Amino acid sequence: MRPTRWRRSTHVLVGVGVLLAVAVLVTVAGVFVAGGPRTSEAQAVDPQPEPAAAEPAVYGLDDSAPKPAPPRLSAVIGPFAADPNLGRLTGRITDAATGEELWERGASVPMQPASTNKLLTAAAALLALDRDATLTTTVLADPDEPGVVVLKGGGDPTLSAAPPKTATWYRNAARITDLAAQVRRSGVTPRTVRVDLGAYSGPTMAPGWDPLDIQNGDIAPIESVMLDGGRTQPVSVESRRSTTPALDAGRALAVALGVDPRTVGVLPSPLRDGREIASVESPPLMERLREMMNASDNVMAESIGREVAATLDRPASFDGAAGAVLEQIRRSGVDTAGAVLRDSSGLSIDDRLTAETLDEVVTAAVGDDEPKLRPLVDLLPIAGGSGTLSNRYLDTDAGREAAGYLRAKTGSLTGTNALAGIVTDESGRVLTFTFISNLAGPTGRTSLDALAAALRSCGCSA
Repeated sequence: MRPTRWRRSTHVLVGVGVLLAVAVLVTVAGVFVAGGPRTSEAQAVDPQPEPAAAEPAVYGLDDSAPKPAPPRLSAVIGPFAADPNLGRLTGRITDAATGEELWERGASVPMQPASTNKLLTAAAALLALDRDATLTTTVLADPDEPGVVVLKGGGDPTLSAAPPKTATWYRNAARITDLAAQVRRSGVTPRTVRVDLGAYSGPTMAPGWDPLDIQNGDIAPIESVMLDGGRTQPVSVESRRSTTPALDAGRALAVALGVDPRTVGVLPSPLRDGREIASVESPPLMERLREMMNASDNVMAESIGREVAATLDRPASFDGAAGAVLEQIRRSGVDTAGAVLRDSSGLSIDDRLTAETLDEVVTAAVGDDEPKLRPLVDLLPIAGGSGTLSNRYLDTDAGREAAGYLRAKTGSLTGTNALAGIVTDESGRVLTFTFISNLAGPTGRTSLDALAAALRSCGCSA
């Protein structure tokens, strides 16, 4: 069971403020068109909608809106849930205002979650880390070997090989040329470069990953320094990833310093007592989380998982990150029974999560008990409008009705499709939902979208 090329993920906000914000992007008569890997541009079609004031705050939930009656809700979504292309389907739907479960099917059964796993990674990061936290990449002078400069990774996958004044894959990324300029100003004359990877430990590929995903552009070996998320072509959507991302970064620094890149090597152990002669910072955590969630960036997820691990005094490894994420989620009161995580991205075919766990994370983000989680709602892609949902929900009447009112994190592997997020139904009631489909048929993804879209048009009050 291997990942397909469509693996990226999705998002939605709650309440009147969300709907006003979305109205700018998507209306019943408007279509949203994706504009590239990092931004999206809306192209409205006639007739033009009335101007709407964008106010992307998340307000308290309105408990006065009619609440769906579970029997009616079940009757409406039943035909969609029975679609054989959904294979083995589990799920849960919850009233966001009250936390009452309105529908469930096998919600406590562990399933392959694909990239909906990133919901847990994002939630753990919001709970454990400062929103403005950055990652530092440094260059050190080796006190025992004059002329040897050491590129020390701090876990920032956004550091870029792009030349100055050119586009970078990640917004506001530091550049290898920034480090080189500081080294030159330090007075050190480098003759070779070494790379220090001591910030991370353990294997660089997770259990359940396929090495072919490197050349397919979905992942790179996870090392504590890399350029452009390990991409071999810094700003190409179709770029494959490198099998030696840290060595590539060291060679890029060598070239920028006028040093022979063939002399670059990786240190067998961390450098002790090196003198810092250059440093750069990553974008802040919130910016990196937005990239991770909207583009379903696997490398970014693994980096952020290791940040959580370091904060909880666990090893910065696959096991350490997965354990730290689950620990932080459990501390927030979410039931993680049945969870088995081999990575922080959901790319591993060995990951297992329940619909209950995922739905509880979303419900906690919508509610009032964990204010640190509230930004998670804003990180969810918008149906028909942003991220991995930008080109979905636009090809059917029901889908277009849900566009702008549904936000969810997507997950896709071969035979697996998942959605976890929120939707405002026709009565104005906000619902959280998680659907996980394993052993799916050829139209499994569109069948899952149709199931989620039915929640928008339901208005299933008694």
